Amino acid sequence: MKAHDVRIVLLLALLALPAQAQEAPAPIQDNSFLLEEAYNQESGVVQHISTVERADAGGGWGYAFTQEWPLWGLRHQISYTLPLVHPGDGFSAGLGDVSVDYRYQLVGDASSALAVAPRVSLLLPTGDKAAGRGSGRTGVEGALPVSAVLAPRLVAHSNVSLAYFPEDVSTLGLGQSVVWLAHPRVNVLVETAWEREDVLGEVTESLFVSPGVRAAFDVGRVQVVPGVAVPIGVGASNGERMLFLYLSLEHAFRR
Repeated sequence: MKAHDVRIVLLLALLALPAQAQEAPAPIQDNSFLLEEAYNQESGVVQHISTVERADAGGGWGYAFTQEWPLWGLRHQISYTLPLVHPGDGFSAGLGDVSVDYRYQLVGDASSALAVAPRVSLLLPTGDKAAGRGSGRTGVEGALPVSAVLAPRLVAHSNVSLAYFPEDVSTLGLGQSVVWLAHPRVNVLVETAWEREDVLGEVTESLFVSPGVRAAFDVGRVQVVPGVAVPIGVGASNGERMLFLYLSLEHAFRR
């Protein structure tokens, strides 16, 4: 991790400590970066998530904005993601492929020892394929996120996903994370994400291990969760590295 990344991590931890001195809030455990936790939004609460990802080499970067809304309570959730993509040198930035998602809380919730929330997504070809910002195909994706409390200060998230596009194009994803609740308002986490893409028989793989930290504090009635991670390529992605920034704003939209 570079020196400026370390400074960001320390700043997040310092910002979070005053909140704990004033009260004893429930520990945060549901703001993952590369993976998906199995906790739907509570009734009457909306979450706005912004992420920025920048590669060390090639000049590529991406920004994504996600909103998660409950439908008639905890059991059902809808969300969407709007990505802004810059593929790298020689390309321009623009809209990527948008996703619209539905997730069902099958087991548990954020206070449970075990939570399971399968998701189905519609992947829309809103990005320009020729400019390197999209697939050029409409697809569907199914995912199974599972979250488990392993110990009072240890939480794990497991993901399996499969996306399918016409013309024999598919993507399989697997992910695993371990989250240490170092402080009720500060988490240290390590995520591992693997992906295998098959495009007309041509297979490519990627594998990243991503250490990170996140913190939480309240601004009025809004919970603010900033975070930073450094995804490091291993195996097929050896030599690649990125900087990942995260910001979540969560608040009630009705009394």
